Amino acid sequence: MGIEPMGLRESKKQETRQLISDHATRLFIENGFESTTIAEIAAAARVAKKTVTNYFPRKEDLAFDRHEEFVAGLARIVEGRAEGESALAALRREFLDGVERHDPVIGFSGEVFARMIADSPTLLARLRDMHDQREAALAGLLAAETAAAPDDITPRAAAAQLGGAHRVLFQQILELTLAGHDNERIAETVAVSADRVFAMLTEGPLARYAVR
Repeated sequence: MGIEPMGLRESKKQETRQLISDHATRLFIENGFESTTIAEIAAAARVAKKTVTNYFPRKEDLAFDRHEEFVAGLARIVEGRAEGESALAALRREFLDGVERHDPVIGFSGEVFARMIADSPTLLARLRDMHDQREAALAGLLAAETAAAPDDITPRAAAAQLGGAHRVLFQQILELTLAGHDNERIAETVAVSADRVFAMLTEGPLARYAVR
């Protein structure tokens, strides 16, 4: 007695984390990210300030509560690519699937949330940092998958191009969202853009790079 099963403890942790994140997002939208304090978030969630910082060491992570999934996303897709599939083909396929799903991780966040990001210099800087981290994670995975030498710049160059494509498309989704377009219209527009962007990459050696 008194010892909770691991599954129950983890479930309670996830519930607490989500509760804090939900209250933080609400306060950020109502008052602005820069003006909202950790103390106010803790009070709204009815937890201690230390509890908030234990779950979210950086204030920005309260807004980007799926940042770990975002940063690891491109590397995860490439790692799971099919036999005979290149890194580029896998990333193109998964991005277009995400467009159909209106996946928040690729930018489908809704106008209110998008405005919260656009109005905060801190969140915009954090978003750029997350894009950089995602690109670095992809470069590391490509280096391992291709057994590249430590001084081989190819994985970093490939990751820069692949990550850059996703960065440009993410930005377009954000801009269309801020312009007031609904997700269906955004998806239609971005699907066309994605075909154009990825087609530019298929015309060079990147199309045959890191084929499983």
